[in-house]
Amino acid sequence: MILAATTNESLARMSDLLIYSSMAVYTLAFFAHIAEWVLGSRSKVGRTAAALTPRAAATVTVQVKQAGGTAVLDKPKVVTRAAAGSRDVPDGPGAAGGTVKGDLYGRIAVSLTVLAFLVEASGVVSRALAVQRAPWGNMYEFSTTFSTVAVGAYLAFLVAGKNVRWIGLPLVTTVLLDLGMATTWLKTPSDQLVPALDSYWLWIHVSTAIFCGAVFYLGAVATLLYLFRDSYENKLATGGNPGAFARSVMERLPSAASLDKFSYRVNAAVFPLWTFTIIAGAIWAGDAWGRYWGWDAKEVWSFITWVGYAAYLHARATAGWKGRKAAYIALIAFACFLFNYYGVNIFVSSKHSYAGV
Repeated sequence: MILAATTNESLARMSDLLIYSSMAVYTLAFFAHIAEWVLGSRSKVGRTAAALTPRAAATVTVQVKQAGGTAVLDKPKVVTRAAAGSRDVPDGPGAAGGTVKGDLYGRIAVSLTVLAFLVEASGVVSRALAVQRAPWGNMYEFSTTFSTVAVGAYLAFLVAGKNVRWIGLPLVTTVLLDLGMATTWLKTPSDQLVPALDSYWLWIHVSTAIFCGAVFYLGAVATLLYLFRDSYENKLATGGNPGAFARSVMERLPSAASLDKFSYRVNAAVFPLWTFTIIAGAIWAGDAWGRYWGWDAKEVWSFITWVGYAAYLHARATAGWKGRKAAYIALIAFACFLFNYYGVNIFVSSKHSYAGV
């Protein structure tokens, strides 16, 4: 018994050391991303401005060839152009600006992010071994696991060949803030769960909640950048002259249409899983407390978050509510998710509060 306790304490200390070590590596990745943005070349305003020029409607061209005395009609070629007043803007070259030097620092930043992810994941696993349960029993454990999954989802997009390196800087910055809060204010000694939480539903319900939150976060970053990029493109389209900083940053990002499409796809893909998360929580509540729904603060705000994302998806399919209006709804929905985690857990007394921070 004493040997087991000593081993658990050693694993807990190792977990803390690994989490702090990952923060150090994430800091190096942060500076590498900064170097990528600063040292990468700026793309030219003219290219984007030219793409914003209204074009004529679609035209059909037919090539006629003379083969002896017979006229041969080639297959008609349809040339589609954007309608007047619409935007057809190419994606930017990325944070590296399309330069070798910028790309080098970007690759270094991604490599450091991978290393930090592995170190942090090892810290989460060590915590699980120390407490001999799922490492999601309090806000400290949830925060460390959440940031690990968020970085893992980002790296999975990169492995899949998606052009999402522009998420790297805001992601690493957020992870550092999250881990800083976790280790400074949310740190809780490893301990066993109260009986209500000691259930296999902890693995099912909380793991899906963490994954959904991580993907919702990536969608929120894309949505926020979409709003900035859309304003930038509107300014160019109306003859405005953005400042040097705005040109340097905005022109390297994907177009507003690409950012909008990315945020919609990730939010739409994970929404069914968030629905399952709420249903799984209700089933767990029935096992633990004898009722499936009791209007507990955590339950209410989980449902409000669900309504927010359902409204966003509905807005995307409704004429007049696409674009910026739908983006605002998506950000409000993610704000509800954040309040459900931080606000409810810290400031609101509920049945979920006994887990402690």
